[in-house]
Formats: sequence, structure tokens, C-alpha cells
Amino acid sequence: MKDYKLIFAVLTVAIVWGTTFLAIRVAVETIPAWFVAGIRQFLAALIMLLILLSKKEFKWIGWKNLGYQVVFASLMLVVANGMTTVAEETVSSSLASLISACSPILVFLGSVAVGLQKFSFRALAGVLLCFSGILFIFWDGIQDLANPQYRTGMIFLFCAIAGWASGTIFTKKLNIQSGNITLNLFYQFLFAGVVQVIFAFAFSESYNFGNWSFKSISAMLYLAVFGSVAAFFAFHYALTKISPVQVSILAYVNTVIAIFLGWLIMDEKISLKFILAAVMIICGVFIINYKPGMFRKQKADSITLH
Repeated sequence: MKDYKLIFAVLTVAIVWGTTFLAIRVAVETIPAWFVAGIRQFLAALIMLLILLSKKEFKWIGWKNLGYQVVFASLMLVVANGMTTVAEETVSSSLASLISACSPILVFLGSVAVGLQKFSFRALAGVLLCFSGILFIFWDGIQDLANPQYRTGMIFLFCAIAGWASGTIFTKKLNIQSGNITLNLFYQFLFAGVVQVIFAFAFSESYNFGNWSFKSISAMLYLAVFGSVAAFFAFHYALTKISPVQVSILAYVNTVIAIFLGWLIMDEKISLKFILAAVMIICGVFIINYKPGMFRKQKADSITLH
């Protein structure tokens, strides 16, 4: 605990990624979702480029590595990040964060399917606990699915966690080495930014730039600078000091912070059933990820983008 840099990095990841769901919700109040996602990635790419140029590390990564980055960016940034942003036009930030917390379920099931992980009854218990939590959320709100906008938002959210899980499994399956992470991320952010801005012009019903509020623009800038860049660097610094599983536990903190901020700032209604569902899902994900010795310090061998 004497490593103050590590403490700061861990707090940055936990707090900043916990606030991104709220920031997205604020940003999409007046800015079409695909513009929020696309401009966020573009700005993040620009920041990465400036960092690379200052360190004289900017270079071409080769077609093979570019192919990996494009697939990874398509799954993790275009699908997972982009569709979560679109979903938050009609779904509360707290619900979006809770559904997103379920992605480890799909990672586990997918890993078992492709032979990356062995089936265990402990993990099955965790999956069933998570699913029980999801059912708990919709038990009272099943009638909300009759609302086409809400229903579409939920479909986008489940597509988002499927994209995140697929990207995670893709990285594990190919055992892709991280290399220069900043360089790889520049290409990922740039590709995602181009695709999402094209989507923005193609799918946005109205993109009257004059209607974009200062509050929404500030939230979008916050997402780019802090959500995509600052938290990313803090995340990877933490990975050099502690194990990936230890860092992944921060995802549980993110969810709690997102739910609390949604209630505090956006006046989102949080029922006792919702809190119970959150506890069930967080406990289920922990059971799935639990490994003996997971709290012992160890250096990460491979790095993946959150």
C-alpha cells in the first residue's frame, strides 16, 4: 500500500470508469449517440497520436497487426462501446451499467465453448446467480419491454456485452501479444472513430449541431480524455503491478459507482429489487472469476483493453 502511484491508478480506474455511464447519459441528451461515440474515439486517437509523436514511437504496424486491431476495435469499440452509447438514449445509466456487468457470463460461456476454459459447477453456480439477478431486474419491469424504444435499447445493450465478450475471447484465443499498446490503441480508436461517425451521419434522425448543449459536449470531452485515455493508462499501469484478475475486480466497483451516480445526479429510481439484483450479479461474476491465490501480487503477462 506504500505504492502511491498504484493506489492513484486503481482509484482512477474505479472512479472514472464508474462515471462513464453517467457521462454517456448526459452526452446523449442533446447529441446523437453515434456522434458521441465517434467523436470520443477520434479525440482519443488524436491524444494517442500526440503522445506517440512526442515519444517518437509513431509507425506503421503492418497489415497483419492492423487486421487484429480492426477486429478488436470492431468488437470492443464499435459494437460494445458504440451500442452501449446508443442504448443509453432510452435506458438509464444505472441499468446500462448493471447489464454491462454481466459480460463476464458470456466470456465464461464462450470460453468454455471454444475450449479456453473448463466447465466447473462453481462457475455454473455463478452464471445461475447472475441470470437470477437479470430476471430480478425485469420481474417488475417486464411491461417496459412493450415500449419499442426501451426494447431497442435493451437489445443494443445485450449486443454490446456480446461484442465485449467476443473481443475478450478473440484476444485470448489468438493469444495476441500487446506490443506497443499506445500504438495499437491509436489505430483502434481511429478505425472506430471513422466507422462510428459514418454511422452517425447514416443513422441519426437529426444532427443539428446548434442544438448540442455545453453540458453534453463537456460530457463527450470527458469521455474522450478521461474515459478513453486517462483511465486506460491507469488501467495498464495497474496491470504491471497486480494481476489481471485483481484489476478486473474494479469492474464491480464501477457498477456500484455508476448506479449511485445515476441515482444522485440523474434522479434515476433505484428500487430494493434493483439493489438486490445488483448484489446477485456482482456476486455471480465474482464466483465465475474466482481463482485460488487471485489476491496475491503478480505481474501481468498479457494486457487487454477494458
